[in-house]
Amino acid sequence: MLYWLHQTFDINILGYITIRAGISFFIALFFTLFLMPYFIRWAQRTSSVQPINEWAPQRHKEKASTPTMGGIVFIVATIVASLLSIKFSNIYAVGGVLTLVLFALIGFQDDFAKVRKNENLAGLKARTKLLFQVIAALIVASYLCVFADFNTDLYVPFMKSPILDMGLFAMLLWVLVIIATSNAVNLTDGLDGLATVPSITALASFTIIIYITGHAKISAYLLMPNFDVGEVAIVAAALMGALSGFLWYNCHPAEVFMGDSGSLTIGAFLGYLAIISKSEILLLLIGSIFVIETLSVILQVGSYKLRKKRVFLMAPIHHHFEMKNWHENKIIVRFWIIAILSNLVALISLKIR
Repeated sequence: MLYWLHQTFDINILGYITIRAGISFFIALFFTLFLMPYFIRWAQRTSSVQPINEWAPQRHKEKASTPTMGGIVFIVATIVASLLSIKFSNIYAVGGVLTLVLFALIGFQDDFAKVRKNENLAGLKARTKLLFQVIAALIVASYLCVFADFNTDLYVPFMKSPILDMGLFAMLLWVLVIIATSNAVNLTDGLDGLATVPSITALASFTIIIYITGHAKISAYLLMPNFDVGEVAIVAAALMGALSGFLWYNCHPAEVFMGDSGSLTIGAFLGYLAIISKSEILLLLIGSIFVIETLSVILQVGSYKLRKKRVFLMAPIHHHFEMKNWHENKIIVRFWIIAILSNLVALISLKIR
């Protein structure tokens, strides 16, 4: 709508991506802040609360009455703000919205099953969830190939030129990036606000990178690839705004959890941003907290299967620190600090080519 106003009434300021990104941020922020209290009351009234895993640390039992599926509110806010702000002719922005919708549906189905049966492990079976994720990721990857005819070159940090053309293997990498990031954010979402701030910082980094990648002059100056992806910064800004509103209610002690509806969707969208900005490798640094959490689970499971010994007291690693009697707030804030620092390093690296 905002771009339509720009074209129809020649409102010049609305033609700028930065202006529409700022507006979408605040639309999503206020939409989330306004709707979340109503959602929380509805969730409490209908007992749509978070089932706690029996293996979780004992202190988590007190969170059993906390409403879940808050991700639905901020994802809807993001989609509404994006649709009001983007230029619909930009296929990459539409692809971003498509990614949000597909993975939100998977997350909601998983959350709804858990809430209905009041059992943390009663959601979608692991194989079923993975199958849905593969299908959704394939749809997004196919969309990029068919409608965008997207570049299949692989770029790595510190290199001016791509190292190889992946050809058809690009589809495989894109699907892997989307699924891996989706599940990594899902694993991280175990403490109040733990996944929220690292997601905001990662989105902030990608918003900058996406804007640069879509800007011919700036991308040329920084020796970065150039594609018409700038509009996606508007969708990323909208999700940042929605998550900022969600954090108002999700910070410790949380009044609501995002559930898989939020975490799976955030991760998939971060993967999409990494793909279209040619930052698949840099994603490892931008999403450092998500990588650390995922590696802790892989190490724990691998070690136990091979040696019958645990590496950590409990995985993911934030539970390890809980078992060491770290206060929840200390774990959360320290993880936030790591996320912020790693994203600053990632942004600094853009100039080193």
